[in-house]
Amino acid sequence: MDHHNMYLALDLPNWEEAGKFLDDNKLHGVPVKVGMEMFYREGISVIEKLKENNHPIFLDLKLHDIPTTVMRAMKNLARLDVDMVTIHALGGGEMIAGAKEGLIAGSRSGKETKLVAVTLLTSMDQNALNNEVGIQGEMTEQVIRLASVAKDNGADGVVCSVHEAKQVKDQCGPEFLTVTPGIRLVKSQQDDQKRVATPKFARENGSDIIVIGRSITQAENPVRAYQQALGGWHDGK
Repeated sequence: MDHHNMYLALDLPNWEEAGKFLDDNKLHGVPVKVGMEMFYREGISVIEKLKENNHPIFLDLKLHDIPTTVMRAMKNLARLDVDMVTIHALGGGEMIAGAKEGLIAGSRSGKETKLVAVTLLTSMDQNALNNEVGIQGEMTEQVIRLASVAKDNGADGVVCSVHEAKQVKDQCGPEFLTVTPGIRLVKSQQDDQKRVATPKFARENGSDIIVIGRSITQAENPVRAYQQALGGWHDGK
């Protein structure tokens, strides 16, 4: 399967707004990320509408449940023929393996949906990791440990911050995908994302796939912002 390197996060409240945004800005066919907000409102129809317009899709639902439930859910999601789906690596090895099993069982021949495990959310900082979640140790060390567990149990890659992508590659090998959200066109007040980077920095630091949202969806000129992000990515070769 071809990997698309930059996914636009459709972090808009409903399909009416998202569809209008894509139409108004002539972003037909660009790779998009659909998350919980959109999917839980619109359901499978949003995927079908995007596919009609030839958008590659990253479905980011971050499944985290007992292995059998995740396996059965993934078997259903596999029928959507999207590029990538996510689970939480914190669900453990058996759950990750179940997710992969479900994807394989549910996919039509010749089409493979990639399984990507979320390591630690980019909104999480060291204090939250140690004192709230109760996981001791340094953040990067935990991300790499979770990436290893994901790889050992059949995941195709992880979602991590740009700042961990190189170490994940060193640990898990060059073929293991690093998907990095928290991408901004410029360094700014970081909203709820604590670990962010520009497209160029991401490419130079081991990201295979970047996810960019509000830098484009909230830009005065979204088309220009999209082109600028793509240009920054290619500059980082």
